Amino acid sequence: MTVQEAKFEYLLRLGDSSLIIGHRLSEWCGHGPILEEDIALINIALDFVGNATSILGYAGQVEGKGRDEDDLAFMRGEREYRNLLITEQPNGDYANTIARQFLFDTYMFFLYEELKSSKDETIAAIAVKSHKEITYHLRHTSEWMLRLCDGTTESHERLQNGLNDLWMFTSEMFDMDEEDTLLIREGIAPDLNKVKASWEKRVHEVLAEATLQIPTTTFKQKGSKEGKHSEHLGFLLAEMQYVHRAYPGAKW
Repeated sequence: MTVQEAKFEYLLRLGDSSLIIGHRLSEWCGHGPILEEDIALINIALDFVGNATSILGYAGQVEGKGRDEDDLAFMRGEREYRNLLITEQPNGDYANTIARQFLFDTYMFFLYEELKSSKDETIAAIAVKSHKEITYHLRHTSEWMLRLCDGTTESHERLQNGLNDLWMFTSEMFDMDEEDTLLIREGIAPDLNKVKASWEKRVHEVLAEATLQIPTTTFKQKGSKEGKHSEHLGFLLAEMQYVHRAYPGAKW
């Protein structure tokens, strides 16, 4: 495997995760618990889609086959997607969405903090810009973790249930394979063991403050790096890709 091939695969993992979580958050448009939060979630969704646009655009350049960010977003099937499984999980109730976002935002915060030092100048530049947005995302979801836990017995219980259901997807964030090893050696990608240590510290601190229990499940759900996904991704892509596929080449 060449560095170019590994970098393309790595960029798909980054871009696809941002695109899919952005689409999931967009589903809250008009359904947020309060107007202010409805707007906040959609702005966060736009940040993720913007991040995906930059990364997938660069991925197309690295691949060198004439595909741009739209081709990569709308013309690939689910087995070609490399997004983390946690990003494609349904929103559920609002507490479930907050639990998912907190776990993912914490991962993104420390991952992109490391990517700012990437020897690939384009990746580093994207990371610098995106990390400013991710800092807000993490602060937002951390505050909502505490608000829901300090709310009612039901809100606390719903948030704990969300964590319990999603915890099995978290270990996948830190799995490393041949592509990671090659890019770490080249100084392009960070060692995910370092990201994991920071992630665990922050997550445990917030859960302790929120009086939430760290889930005890040891089951690990993974497979996204091989294009293996849950049943949810196919339905999501069918909705997200429909207009582009129905009117190929259309200009807006």
